[in-house]
Amino acid sequence: MEYTQYKKLANVTLGKQKADLVLKNLKLVDVFTGEIVESNVAVKDGLIAGVSRSYRGKKEIDLGGRYLAPGYIDAHLHLESTMVTPNELVCTAAKHGTTTFIVDPHEAANVSGAAGIDYILNQTEKSPANVYVMMPSCVPSTSVDDNGCVFSANDMYPYVRNPRVLGLGEVMDDPAVIHAEESMFVKMNLFENRTIDGHAPYLPNKELSAYKMAGVDTDHEATTFEYALEEVRRGLHVHIREGSAAHNLKDIVEGIVRTGIDTEYFSFCTDDKHIEDILRDGHIDYSVKMAVKLGLDPIRAIKMATINTAKCYGLKHLGAISPGFQADFVVLDNLTDLNVTDVFYKGKRLNEDAPIRVRPCSHVLKHTVHLDKVKAERFLLPISKKKTHVIEIHAGQITTTDLTISLPPTLNFEPFGGYSKIAAVERHHNTGKIGVAVAKGYGIRNGAVASSVSHDSHNIIVIGDNDVDMAIAVNEIIRTQGGYTVVENGKVYETLALPIMGLMSDAGFENVNEALQRMIQKAHQMGVASQIDPFVTLSFLALPVIPELRITPRGICKMTAKGPAILS
Repeated sequence: MEYTQYKKLANVTLGKQKADLVLKNLKLVDVFTGEIVESNVAVKDGLIAGVSRSYRGKKEIDLGGRYLAPGYIDAHLHLESTMVTPNELVCTAAKHGTTTFIVDPHEAANVSGAAGIDYILNQTEKSPANVYVMMPSCVPSTSVDDNGCVFSANDMYPYVRNPRVLGLGEVMDDPAVIHAEESMFVKMNLFENRTIDGHAPYLPNKELSAYKMAGVDTDHEATTFEYALEEVRRGLHVHIREGSAAHNLKDIVEGIVRTGIDTEYFSFCTDDKHIEDILRDGHIDYSVKMAVKLGLDPIRAIKMATINTAKCYGLKHLGAISPGFQADFVVLDNLTDLNVTDVFYKGKRLNEDAPIRVRPCSHVLKHTVHLDKVKAERFLLPISKKKTHVIEIHAGQITTTDLTISLPPTLNFEPFGGYSKIAAVERHHNTGKIGVAVAKGYGIRNGAVASSVSHDSHNIIVIGDNDVDMAIAVNEIIRTQGGYTVVENGKVYETLALPIMGLMSDAGFENVNEALQRMIQKAHQMGVASQIDPFVTLSFLALPVIPELRITPRGICKMTAKGPAILS
């Protein structure tokens, strides 16, 4: 701690001066010992000056015996994947008790490079929470991606000493790590003494060991307890993901409860969680509640949402209620329901009714769809081979299966009986690339759904049961410079414009949420399976680094031991 700051704080700590604020009559959740301690907490200049019943303050708040825990931390998320501007998301999630966000802006970097990263940093600089950034490591994600920008190790240098940059973002090109590609290790070496996030779905044992040995510290792609256990056994810190598309918490926490293993190397993250889900269910508070309902001890769950993550990222001033730590708190009604009744950031209570500011965005970042209109003929899909690779969608997960089946030979596949046509349209450089394939499990009838949010390259992805509606949907996305749209029987039902890099809206989260609810309901009425989020699920069907099959502008893609490979 800096000398003059210590002197000011110590006067309160030693009882020579009153604190700015004292929270009293509370049950403190001690994440160091696992105890519940009845105490008061003194705050000076946004920091905790002391923990004792003896403290008095210029202002005192009686918590009436409620529980005081450290502010929650989201271990990994993409602010761009929430559809609203960064400050709106942070302000909304903060009201649910998340006071620290570990952000990977690789979605913005894939579209707009350094300008996209700067947008995230600038937009959250004055938000009512701690927002840290991990440098995007894989832009583009793989050699088969057609994205907007390349972000190399040289591009990272200006950010290395930024105090809000904690390390290297998810290293999703695991073959480049395992097979020792020099360009990847140059990036990793920039952050060798910092945290390096991983992205390692279903790596075999030896490859997983090599991945960890290279310097990767975390992973958020474990979908089963068995795989999470293999990662933790190797010293990888597992971020348990519970977002809008991927729901991994139940299986992993049930395994933790069943086996009773240590939870020090587990945290919670959302990865990609839409604003409407946060408003309905909550944020990291939802993960804590869900874990406790599954049988996890409440204090262990709180530690996974606080001190575990802070230690993982070297945030020595966060994650606990202790002298010298930042005064970020959540007030809980009890340790059964764990409802957040109040939130404090730097010692100031967040105002539930405070208006959320939508900060302006540059003109350049609102014009990133560079594409001529498409015609229905571009979605022709001849079937001539004995076997066709079909993308089978898994409800509640972002993984897919390679369903290789026989389809009747035809000059143009026409969807039937649960099969849809899916396409990815390159939108950054107007190259004319369009990949078309067959998907199963989505269920759309008499229309199409399209999105410019398609991880990680964020080209336009469209799924439907006829070529005409698919073309109408893509052209609507071009018109609005990004967004979601639903088309039925030749007409646009509704479009949610996402003009900021084709990823976010500046129309305000209330308007976004209202439009999205109508569109989700309509998509389900048109046959999209009830267990599937029509837009979030669609956005992940273009991500080549997730097993097994994806659609890209170059064609259908399969994840192999050597990385993604185009099959058609």
